[in-house]
Amino acid sequence: MPSESDVTILLNQWAAGDQAALDELMPLVYRELHKLAKRHMGQQQPGHTLQTTAVIHEAYLKLASGAQPPSQDKPWNNRAHFFAVAAKAMRQILVDHARAQLAGKRGGDAEIVPLDELAVTWDQAPAQLIALNHALEALAKADSRKGQVVELRYFGGLSVDETAQALNVSVETVARDWKFALAFLRRELQAPGR
Repeated sequence: MPSESDVTILLNQWAAGDQAALDELMPLVYRELHKLAKRHMGQQQPGHTLQTTAVIHEAYLKLASGAQPPSQDKPWNNRAHFFAVAAKAMRQILVDHARAQLAGKRGGDAEIVPLDELAVTWDQAPAQLIALNHALEALAKADSRKGQVVELRYFGGLSVDETAQALNVSVETVARDWKFALAFLRRELQAPGR
């Protein structure tokens, strides 16, 4: 298992334009990326046409394209920051896939997605995933940090402590943001027309 500092050094070398650093980084983080992708795919409906490995490779391509790493002026904070960006890339891949599926169908109103205070879990039909994505975008627009908390905790699989470290806030702040975010998402997803 690579150390946190080894990963952060490689991340910042990559952000500085060293493509070889990304090539060295990916084998070090592949196992964790696989777990993250497997978690995302485990939430999809049976028979989903994307495979875990395809999600990892698509995320890698998004990351390697240079569109995702921070600039030298604002480097990677740590490996948790990297996994949050990777989780966001994976979520976007799944949302894009869901949109493509719905584009081939007519109708497809989103169902109400149940949320509870501890987790956001359901059988993600394409319409539900898109509805959640819209709700998360609304949350991020209203309060970007709360949106980041959901991104890190749910999609990134980070603990409260890791999320606090990644955002440079207290554990208590993350707990409050998480509780607020879940209530906000519940309201958004249960709003008429969702």
